[in-house]
Amino acid sequence: MRMAIPLGFNLEPLMLAVEKLLPTRRAPTNILLSPKYRQIRASIEEVDLIEPLTVTAYDPLARTYHLLDGHIRLIALKELKRDQVACLVAHDDEAYTYNNRINRISAVQEHYMIRRALDRGVPAERLARALCVNEKHIRAKSNLLDGICPEAIEMLSDRQFSVELSAMLKKMRPMRQLECVELMASANNFTLNYARALLLASPEQMLIEEKKKPKAMSREQLSRMEREMSSIQDQYRVAEESYGEDVLNLVLAKGYISKLVGNEAIVRYLHHHHPEILEQFSKIIDS
Repeated sequence: MRMAIPLGFNLEPLMLAVEKLLPTRRAPTNILLSPKYRQIRASIEEVDLIEPLTVTAYDPLARTYHLLDGHIRLIALKELKRDQVACLVAHDDEAYTYNNRINRISAVQEHYMIRRALDRGVPAERLARALCVNEKHIRAKSNLLDGICPEAIEMLSDRQFSVELSAMLKKMRPMRQLECVELMASANNFTLNYARALLLASPEQMLIEEKKKPKAMSREQLSRMEREMSSIQDQYRVAEESYGEDVLNLVLAKGYISKLVGNEAIVRYLHHHHPEILEQFSKIIDS
């Protein structure tokens, strides 16, 4: 018979007095000025607390609950003069498992959440207040994927990227969008500058007619940039193919050098006759 896996905390939250919660770590300096704190506070003000805090069982000696997770939320609640807060009581006092392996939502997931909220009648201005951003940002996020082909969206589904990067892709035809997203994924580089470089290196026939790329660069400069980008892509593919073998060779070489330097006779010989080689060996071992 299979044994049931015990839960780490009670399923039903308790309403506890804020003054009874004892933080287990010091708050970061200038936390009240951080964007993360402002977003959390704005969210609590607009839609109340979404995720309960996590605390240990009641300590009868100290007459408090030790806070395991939710320190910034607790600071925001105190700033907002809240008297009570919903808490989940943990069965142990180990804080490692709480929110240490969070998977942040991707840009695509955030887009779908915002679109769903807008479709259900939530005003954009209320979303902006809850997320502590301006309404223009919410509108841009809601239109993030308009004009991007489904295959590119699928590749971007678990990535973080900006609205500006999306705007670069929207200037390309679907086939070029897919090529550029594949290049960005291979290089693990989803920055705006890289996307802009790929746009500038795109052939004219791969761009949407009404969204031609800027004419700030001459034809010769574009041709040279296209050649350089093609060369860099080829070099990257070659490096990617040989990466595993190169790392293995380096590990083996380092192990062999470590064994050589462990021999006192060899060290004495190198020290007297080839000190520069011994110095380089030491750097390799310490790397």
